[in-house]
Amino acid sequence: MKIKFIGASRGVTGSKILLETGPGKRVLLDCGMFQGKGLETDEMNRDLGFDASTLDHIILTHAHIDHSGLIPYVYRLGFRGSVVCSDATRDLCSIMLADSGYIQENDTRTFNKKRAKKGLPVVTPIYTREDAVACMNLFIGIPEGMNFRIDDNTKVRFTSTGHMLGSVTANLQVRENGQIRRIAYTGDIGRPTDYLLMPPKPFAQADILITESTYGDRLHSIDKEADEELLKVVEYTCVEKKGKLIIPAFSVGRTQKLVYILNNFYNEGRLPRTDIYVDSPLAVNATTVFRMHYEWFNKGFQKVLEDDQDPFGFSNLYYIKKAEDSKKLNDINKPCIIISASGMMEAGRVKHHLANNISNPANTILAVGYCAPETLGARILRGDREVSIHGNPYEVKADVKKIDAFSGHGDYKEMISFLECQDKKALEKTFLVHGDYDTQKKYAESLMEAGFSNIEIPARKQEYEV
Repeated sequence: MKIKFIGASRGVTGSKILLETGPGKRVLLDCGMFQGKGLETDEMNRDLGFDASTLDHIILTHAHIDHSGLIPYVYRLGFRGSVVCSDATRDLCSIMLADSGYIQENDTRTFNKKRAKKGLPVVTPIYTREDAVACMNLFIGIPEGMNFRIDDNTKVRFTSTGHMLGSVTANLQVRENGQIRRIAYTGDIGRPTDYLLMPPKPFAQADILITESTYGDRLHSIDKEADEELLKVVEYTCVEKKGKLIIPAFSVGRTQKLVYILNNFYNEGRLPRTDIYVDSPLAVNATTVFRMHYEWFNKGFQKVLEDDQDPFGFSNLYYIKKAEDSKKLNDINKPCIIISASGMMEAGRVKHHLANNISNPANTILAVGYCAPETLGARILRGDREVSIHGNPYEVKADVKKIDAFSGHGDYKEMISFLECQDKKALEKTFLVHGDYDTQKKYAESLMEAGFSNIEIPARKQEYEV
């Protein structure tokens, strides 16, 4: 069997791992989009490193675009195999991929206007909304814990990782030359004490382990402390400074988590009476999907449901879908909270809110998750006093704060604890993906201290025979 690491290798986006098995099958683990590097990203996304039409299957661990976002592209290039994932992931992809296709078309239209002025030829989007809708016919959603036969030589079983709604470890059994090879790909690993989701579950013993390493050199603060920290930021910004609190947050997962925490403070009578706007059409649709899949939620959430039929809604919370309503938020001259995508501040409506609010010292920008080093979010967090937004310079005068504990990724101790379900002596090889290279090297040291061995950190497009 050959394993080729195409994306999220010594980096944090573009997850794609190609398996070529003895029976002649080509299986892709995740099919994610590279994000955050401008034109370089576009070139990386178009250069797949394999012939899409020869793929037999895609096994998808979760719906985040850096793991699922190129499925419409490989469909456009001729892929007609199956996309196997959890049922919740399928439902999320049905809205997230269509949204991504719409963004591709809009961004390309804007880009081509600039190229036309320079006399340059037009470019085409990586894929369209139509491609995204069409590729959903290939999706097969299966329940967590079910042993699913993909073909005569390949079986898969999904177990929850608690990273986002529907996220799973993919446990594969591949028959090759009369023997069974066991491969476990964790995708992204969540936290044992998530606000909404059930904790990560132990998974079946593997021969080959492929696992993420995003926070391989960090420890999170305690969740309850993060709750109170969020409330303090709300009070400081909206009550003391009488300003706007801008929270860039991914539409799927992070936004629902924030709304749930604010909802609990509202129920307790502790939330200041300030209007809260969730400004993202995708977040609105995703929240509907969340309401369809409460089976993925933890006991704490189930208990809240006993007294609160809708933990994602309360009287001064408003969900914004229309662009004209989003623009009206710029004219609000009173304290408010705006939660808007994207979390890394690289795209979407949040860039407009940043442009309108980042130069006012009465306001606060609150980051609630990881920002890749090359993104606008990372530049703001590291203290740049001037940043470019939509090609225009803006002074950073607003307060900038960060709360790491809302991350959907486990820290290095939490990830190692999750992997302790494996018999380390039975593991032939452990591959680290989805992490910055320096972080991965530190995480590899921590894993070795915990008893793991034969750890590899593959480079992009590196191939192994296993």
